[in-house]
Amino acid sequence: MAARLGLSTVFSLGPRKALPVRLPCLLPAPGYPFHRHFFTSLYSPISPLQLVRNLSQVTMSASIYGTSQISSYEKELAAAKKAASLAARLCQLVQAEILQSDVQSKADKSPVTVADYGSQAIVSLVLEMELSSGPFSLVAEEDSEDLRKDSSKEILSRITDLVNYTLSTDPVFCNITLSEEGVLSAIDKGKSEGGSSGRHWVLDPIDGTKGFVRGDQYAIALALLDQGKVVLGVLGCPNLPLASIQNTNQNVEQIGCLFSAIVGKGALVQSLDEGSSPTKIQVTTIDNPVDASFFESFEAAHSLHDLTSNIAKKLGVKAPPVRIDSQAKYGALARGDGAIYLRFPHKGYREKIWDHAAGYIVVTEAGGVVTDAAGNDLDFSKGRYLDLDTGIIATNTNLMPSLLVAVQESIKEQQESVSLL
Repeated sequence: MAARLGLSTVFSLGPRKALPVRLPCLLPAPGYPFHRHFFTSLYSPISPLQLVRNLSQVTMSASIYGTSQISSYEKELAAAKKAASLAARLCQLVQAEILQSDVQSKADKSPVTVADYGSQAIVSLVLEMELSSGPFSLVAEEDSEDLRKDSSKEILSRITDLVNYTLSTDPVFCNITLSEEGVLSAIDKGKSEGGSSGRHWVLDPIDGTKGFVRGDQYAIALALLDQGKVVLGVLGCPNLPLASIQNTNQNVEQIGCLFSAIVGKGALVQSLDEGSSPTKIQVTTIDNPVDASFFESFEAAHSLHDLTSNIAKKLGVKAPPVRIDSQAKYGALARGDGAIYLRFPHKGYREKIWDHAAGYIVVTEAGGVVTDAAGNDLDFSKGRYLDLDTGIIATNTNLMPSLLVAVQESIKEQQESVSLL
């Protein structure tokens, strides 16, 4: 499939075949079998779970995911980057050889792939193992209900194989083999309702599943809430070029971005490749709307393209919209690839917190502003949904005043037009 520069890159591995042979583990085997249900058995004198936790603390400090001096949320960020990177590895395997049998439909008719489930299982496992102290709460998109049906046995087997192969490629987790029930249990860790008290991880295992299925952009989006506030976020974007998507001279081989942010510490981007160094990013400083370009959802079903077109006209924006799937838009905005992001779902749609939490903090820590259509800050403390006014807009502080005016005028005109019908 031909790649569309900046919008889509597909890794081709040829015809589908069996997963590669598991790689030899780079750490000494703990001496205990892990062919058991996930977190159901512990052994003495030291359990495999505790051994992995101990080893991970040593390994993580010397890797791209850790830091030499742990400060507020640094340990959590390190675990989040580790989890998102491993999940991205699994997703790349699936996207490279995706078949129709790897795609199902949920009750709401949205697609879900074996990679959605596998990604969620990986992230759940890594976070809980890396962060052993305190209660673990994960608000995530998927659950195992459909996978527990007799008709899903083959799909569940494939997901389990993918999860275990991905774990085998990592020096810390290569001794772990999950059973099918272990994978289901890991997925179901994501049933938390979130809220305004305590800490809650927020995960979209594949944000932009339709883009993923098409071979285009998608993101592994992971954030942490603390007392209802987003305090860190990670976006793994395997198909997003490292260079700006506006740079036509970029090296198209440099594909795969990992965005990250901690509250009060700015936003960073680095390659998904191990050993890469992060670079600080900032939103564009453009102050004239005429010079701005804007992002919107690729799928017309996800956003009202006619409304965003009218807003662009009012602002005098001359550039055509850049349509990208997933929260990769937030990452591209945060590093200055464009100046405005507009999202206006169809009437009746309720935004979920996992669709925006990670992207929100990456943009705000890069110096941007993210609000609803009325200019209100996004509130992630109300559970699994965002209750907001009409839509979501993101830009820099220079453009936000004029953008809000254009947005509110356009919405009013649209409402008046509908009332006349």
